[in-house]
Amino acid sequence: MPMMQAETLNCPNCGAASSSDASQCQFCNSRLATVACPSCFGRVFIGSKHCQRCGAAAAVAESVEAEPRPCPRCRTEMDSVLIGATTLRQCLKCDGLWVDVRSFEKICADHEQQSAVLGAASNMPSDSASKPNKVRYVPCPECAQLMNRLNFARCSGVVVDVCKRHGTWFDRDELTAIIEFVRGGGMNSARAKERLEIAEERARLRQEQRTLDMRQSGSGIGMGDDDHRVSGIASARDLLKFLLD
Repeated sequence: MPMMQAETLNCPNCGAASSSDASQCQFCNSRLATVACPSCFGRVFIGSKHCQRCGAAAAVAESVEAEPRPCPRCRTEMDSVLIGATTLRQCLKCDGLWVDVRSFEKICADHEQQSAVLGAASNMPSDSASKPNKVRYVPCPECAQLMNRLNFARCSGVVVDVCKRHGTWFDRDELTAIIEFVRGGGMNSARAKERLEIAEERARLRQEQRTLDMRQSGSGIGMGDDDHRVSGIASARDLLKFLLD
């Protein structure tokens, strides 16, 4: 479904004009939009019936009781909400989202399945997502360990903060960008790239093995003549066998 453009709407509190993708009124600081799209998890202007990004029907974000957790980015307490069938935590100060491991896996699987059934959409991540001015490693809200920064699928261009045990932190609009990437067939592209890299690595190892065998054959080295070189050959063979299995 084509992405819908931001509209100019009026703040329900002071009446000032504001973009439909703004989360706060720049004049009275009233909350204008919250994460309420169960399809792309985009922020929806309060009072809107449909998501301004993907056109899906907006859902009411229901509060869920949960242990308090600090926002990794600004350290304020996050709200735990149920949007559609997904429970996540959102920070109303920086508009970031925290999604646990199982929920994120399901989000990706569901949207990849939709992409396969409906056909890949043309939408891909844009550069419009708000990014922190300075890269900073942030702690997992569950275990407080600093998270790794990873380029999702290694080729999406969306760099997120990941705790492998507990979940993923998305700065504003990053989860939406990833969903657009998945819907656009990005996972297939990522798998094709990975297969190509594996094939290239196998070819490199085969060539290295042939070179080592030629050197051993030409010099007449036995198994006990040069322990270092024989160990190197064994290591290369073991690695090649591992990749080819």
